[in-house]
Amino acid sequence: MSAHQLPDLIRFARHNSPFYRDLYASLPPDADRLTDLPVVDQQAFWSANTVRDNRVLTGPLSEATVYKTGGTTGAPKFSVYTRDEWRTFVTAFGHGLVDAGLRPGHRVADLFYAGELYASFLFILDALAHCPVDNVRLPIGGAAPLESTVPTLRDFSAQVVAGTPTTLCRLADHVVATGTRPDAVELILFGGEALFADQRRLLAAAFPNAEARSVGYASVDAGLLGRPVPGADPRVHRAFTPHSVVEILDDATDEPIAEPGRPGRVVVTSLFRRLMPIIRYPAGDRAEWTDPAAGHFRILGRAEEGVRVGPVSLYAQDAQDAVSGADTTGRVVGMQLVVRRWDGRDGLILRLATAPGDDDPAGLEPLAKAVVSALENARPLYPDSVRAGFVHPLAVQWARHRDLAANPRTGKLVRVLDERPTA
Repeated sequence: MSAHQLPDLIRFARHNSPFYRDLYASLPPDADRLTDLPVVDQQAFWSANTVRDNRVLTGPLSEATVYKTGGTTGAPKFSVYTRDEWRTFVTAFGHGLVDAGLRPGHRVADLFYAGELYASFLFILDALAHCPVDNVRLPIGGAAPLESTVPTLRDFSAQVVAGTPTTLCRLADHVVATGTRPDAVELILFGGEALFADQRRLLAAAFPNAEARSVGYASVDAGLLGRPVPGADPRVHRAFTPHSVVEILDDATDEPIAEPGRPGRVVVTSLFRRLMPIIRYPAGDRAEWTDPAAGHFRILGRAEEGVRVGPVSLYAQDAQDAVSGADTTGRVVGMQLVVRRWDGRDGLILRLATAPGDDDPAGLEPLAKAVVSALENARPLYPDSVRAGFVHPLAVQWARHRDLAANPRTGKLVRVLDERPTA
C-alpha cells in the first residue's frame, strides 16, 4: 500500500474515526496541513483506543494483527495493523537496515522479544525478510538461554546480533565471563533503548571487532520514525519519507522547530496507517535537528509523556495513577519522575512533594511503600527486571514543591527528568 496524501488521510480519519472527528470538530472543513491540527493528547488517545467500544479505529477490527505497546495490567494499550500496513511498515524499515550497516549475506541473530502480543521480534524478523539485500535470519529470541544462544551464534558464524541494549549487554556479560566469544560478530544493532557509554565498553569487551549501530527508530504505536544515518553518532536518524512525517515541536508552545540544535519533542504522522490513524502523535522522545534540509535529527532521550528505564516503558500517567491510588489522604502535592543511571543500570526515582510541615517519616514511609507497590502492580515488567538485575529498584524521594524542576520559560512542571548521559 502506498503512502496516502496528507489531506486525504485527514479527511478519512475525520470522517471515520470518532476520536479524530471529536478532536477536529472545531476546525474548518478544509483544514489539510499538519499545523492546522492539534497535537494528540496521549491520555485521551489511549482512553479512546480501547479493546471494546473503540473510538480511534476507522472501521471494525476484522482484518489486522494486534500488538501490545507496553506492560500495563488492568488498562493494556494495543496497536493494530492491517496486513498491508504491516507489509509497508516492515518493508520501509527493512530498507533502513542497509543504512544501519547490513550487507549482502550477513547472518543475523534476532534477539528481540516475542510473545504476549509484543511486536519487536516479529518486526525485526519481517524487516530482515523484506530487506533489499540477501541475509540469513536466525530467530533466536531474547528469552533464549544464553547457554544455547552463544553456541548458535558460533555454529552459524553469526555476523550481526540485534536486540535491546539490555539483552545485548546480558549476552556480552556472559561472553566475557565464560570466554566463549562468537568471533564472527562484526555488527551490533540495538533498538528500543538508548545505548550508554558503559554499555558500549561492555559490548566492546565481548565483541572487539564489532561496531554498535542503531537498528532504526520505530515503535509499535507511533510506527516509522527514523532510519539510521551512517556516521559516528548512532543517535542521528532521518524520517522515513514518504511514509511518515516527523516534527520537532517547542516544549512550551508546540510550534514546529526548524533550526538545528534546538531541542523539542518528537511528533509523528504516519501516512500509510488508516485503520488506526496516527496524526501528530507524540512519540515520547525529545530530539533536535542536525541537518533540517536533509531531515536529519538527533534523538536526545525520552519526553515527558513516557520514559524508558532499561527494558521497561513507563508513562507519567502510570505513576500519577499509582500515587493517586495510594495517597488516600492527599499528602502528595507534586510528582516528578527522575531517571538516572549508576553502576551500569538505569533506575527510576519518584520525587514526591508534600506540603510544608508534612515531613513525618513515620507517616511517609508507609506511603512510599504503597506507591511503589501500586506502580509495580501496574507495570509488572519493572519488578521482573529488578529481579533479573536489569534495573535498580524503584525509589521514592521526598521533596518540597519548590524542589520540583519547572520549565524556565513557562513555569510548568517538568513531569519526567532524564538525567542519564546522552553521549
